[in-house]
Amino acid sequence: MAQENAARFFKAVKEDQELQQKFKAITDQTAFMQMAEQAGYSCTIDELEQAMSELSPEQVAAVINPGVGLRQHLLPR
Repeated sequence: MAQENAARFFKAVKEDQELQQKFKAITDQTAFMQMAEQAGYSCTIDELEQAMSELSPEQVAAVINPGVGLRQHLLPR
C-alpha cells in the first residue's frame, strides 16, 4: 500500500503545478518526505526509490522537470 502511495505521489507531482514548485525547492530527502506527508502520501524513502526505479527515464524527467523532455540526439553516439 505504501509503495502505491509513492507511485501516486509521483503522479500527483507530475500533474500539480503547486507540488512541482515545492518539489523543485527541495534540497534533501527529509524535506522530500515531509512534502509527501503534507500532501497526504505516507511512504518511506525506500518505497519512493522503488517507485522511481519502476519509472522510465521519460517519466522521471516529466516529474523532475515537467515540460522538458529528454534530449534527443540527432546523430546516435
